[in-house]
Amino acid sequence: TTPLYYVNGPPHMGSAYPTMAADVLAQYQRMRGREAVFVTGSDEHGEKIATTAASNNKENQEFVDGMVGEFKDLWEKLGIRYDSFVRTTDPKHEAVVRDFFQRVSDNGDIYKKDYSG
Repeated sequence: TTPLYYVNGPPHMGSAYPTMAADVLAQYQRMRGREAVFVTGSDEHGEKIATTAASNNKENQEFVDGMVGEFKDLWEKLGIRYDSFVRTTDPKHEAVVRDFFQRVSDNGDIYKKDYSG
């Protein structure tokens, strides 16, 4: 698994290197007969993305759709074989996150408290 890349700009060596490394590890495990699930994706939320989209005269979703296309194109050119590409704006991802936080909250693991130190 790689980080979910922040797509406020095109992919670069800092995103390509860990993706290539994760791909090599997944392929190696598969060659050894082990199951490997290789997940990568994009973090599509944040002020910097909104600012960059606006400076390119695009809506946020239009902008990130274009950037995700650039990431996927590069992964294809590099022969990267991921199993899943997660996008934080995908409704399925949003539902999983909502469910996770609801379960954590229901278990009492999220609470208000004053902290110091």
